[in-house]
Amino acid sequence: MATTSSAKKATRKIARKTEVNKARRARLHTYVRKVEEAIAGGDRNKALAAMKEAEPVIMRSAQYGVMHRNNASRKVSRLTHRIAKLGK
Repeated sequence: MATTSSAKKATRKIARKTEVNKARRARLHTYVRKVEEAIAGGDRNKALAAMKEAEPVIMRSAQYGVMHRNNASRKVSRLTHRIAKLGK
């Protein structure tokens, strides 16, 4: 348990940041799931539309520190590649 006032404040800050990051992570997963569902459905146009919405959310989550920037780039790249394979 935190005893000093600075440690108590740090605990409060961490709790607030955790809540914000949980919301951002949930939003990220929602958008990625929409893209993956469109890919699974085989609808290329729907997948492209979902990807157009999801990509900024993914990259923004990397800027906020919710996920690593390389991880975000890799996710965008892999989803894009899967969508491209639908057209063939």
